[in-house]
Amino acid sequence: MTATKSGRFRDIIVDCLWESRSSIAVVAVCVIGSTVLSLAAPWPLKLLFDHVLLGKPVPPSLSFLQPVLRQGETSALIWLSLTVIVLAILSSILTFFQILVTSRIGNDIVHRLRSALFDQLQRMSLSFHSRTSSGELMSKLVGDTNTLRDVYSEYLVSTVTHLLTIFGICVVMLMIDYQLALLVMLTFPILFIALIGILKAVRLSARDQRHRESALTSRLSEVLNAMPIVQAFGREAFESERFNEFSAQSKQESMRTTRSEAAAARLVELARAFGTALIIMLGGAQVLRGRISPGDFLVFSTYIINLYKPVRVLARLSSRLFKASASAERVQEILDAEPEIQDAPGAIVAKPLRGSIAFQNVSFAYDNGSVVLDRVSFTISPGKFVALVGTSGSGKSTIASLVLRFYDPTSGRIQIDGIDLQRYQRRSVRDQIGVVLQESLLFGASIAENIAYGKPQASRVEIEHAARQAKAHEFIMGLPDGYNSVLDEGGARLSGGQRQRLCLARALIMNPAILIMDEPTSAVDADAEAHIRTQLREFRRGKTTLLIAHQLQSVRQADHILVLKAGRIVERGTHDQLVRNNGHYCELFQIGRTVVEIQPVKNKVQGSRRPAVG
Repeated sequence: MTATKSGRFRDIIVDCLWESRSSIAVVAVCVIGSTVLSLAAPWPLKLLFDHVLLGKPVPPSLSFLQPVLRQGETSALIWLSLTVIVLAILSSILTFFQILVTSRIGNDIVHRLRSALFDQLQRMSLSFHSRTSSGELMSKLVGDTNTLRDVYSEYLVSTVTHLLTIFGICVVMLMIDYQLALLVMLTFPILFIALIGILKAVRLSARDQRHRESALTSRLSEVLNAMPIVQAFGREAFESERFNEFSAQSKQESMRTTRSEAAAARLVELARAFGTALIIMLGGAQVLRGRISPGDFLVFSTYIINLYKPVRVLARLSSRLFKASASAERVQEILDAEPEIQDAPGAIVAKPLRGSIAFQNVSFAYDNGSVVLDRVSFTISPGKFVALVGTSGSGKSTIASLVLRFYDPTSGRIQIDGIDLQRYQRRSVRDQIGVVLQESLLFGASIAENIAYGKPQASRVEIEHAARQAKAHEFIMGLPDGYNSVLDEGGARLSGGQRQRLCLARALIMNPAILIMDEPTSAVDADAEAHIRTQLREFRRGKTTLLIAHQLQSVRQADHILVLKAGRIVERGTHDQLVRNNGHYCELFQIGRTVVEIQPVKNKVQGSRRPAVG
């Protein structure tokens, strides 16, 4: 994956924040207001001690309180009590709107990030998805974006609020008694130097922890997807042991982070205790000497307690922000990646295809250097039925992937209708190619939506016609809701043959110019197979058909057969010609016949009359 300087992550955040500027202004007012109210909270206690309990005269700056204090001690107590309640109510209202608005901003940012991530993942080439765990991608799409939501809906505003609170407290303490305030502030440099060292360890640990959690998610996803294999081979204990190992590693990193956070919190508590002791000793002496009033001392002491609370919270928030920073890096890594397969500048839209396909000395190798195709050349005329035959790993599926331009050849050239495939816009070509894979992939939607997946505008008549061609109509109508029946994930409650028929109907409804089939009848019974083959013969008239053959019975009627071995075409011709040549194809065909003769009953029960050979 190659990163670019586009900074899509930054652009998404900036755009979202700019569009939310009016909401951010509301948040700013709420933050400043709630900070001022929190700074004002201790002052009713000063008035109580100095001017109600001790009866000291009110200074000129507080002369507006004279009418209240002159009404008597009881009235003054009531008014001061109401003032405390009013301050709390106003602070709560401002905080409520602050949380509401910031939560909306945070969720909006996460929504946009997730949408951008999902779109980007769909743009990425298959080579990217083949080397990246789906569990890791899900972790980034859900877990990392959730962490970032907390940043923009809580952490940043909390950080600003606590910084304003610290600044405000320091200013007010300096106004009350600058000497005591400076003594308290002497603890800050030592505290911050120590916190920086601890938080560096938190930052490294947070990044490692996020990677461990991602590995844990990937492992979980892999095992859950392979659960039938795990249970069939009795490997539950082994997988539990491996999962516990991943979980233990994640736990160790989590405990490492927790230790650092706890050390930071205890350090702040020690600094708070030291500052409080200093104020009790020196501030108390100032009261005894008459330099400050008991009310001032009480307010000062309250501010000391409140001063270290935001410092402690900031230390904890710093740890969370470091975790969020690791998540942001992981999200940005995806957003700033460039797909390996892209439309060329000035790519043309494919006109209705005739269906000719030409491979000219095409070679292909994966990133690890393993060669899959080696100088493969062949030409398929429009409307011809061509079969690809060979053992597993011979390159059959790779040829189909190259026609769909899931990959680009390492060397050589592929032409469709005489034009280099890379000159076309990918979407315009793929829209004219129907695909039936051996692995039946269905979505958690209605049967009608699954059939019309490649042609969303298809009418119900077209959907039912395609289903009848694939011999799926009868079992569909046997379901409680017919075509409106909603499938489980992957169509889990359908049989393998039923799933394959739906996939076949999905390809047929597109009426494509080119049809690529990966043995579309391998999972159906004998009667359904015969019917589908008849329908396919009718359907593929005038269409270029590329069949990846695992059951050699299906290639007898092919206009041309390409026999692959180790990435090369070793034979080509019709079925009869290849049998007469007595080469690699004949060997594969004889193996298939022998297996069928030995296990005719078993194959009939399984609905597969020929073995898979590739």
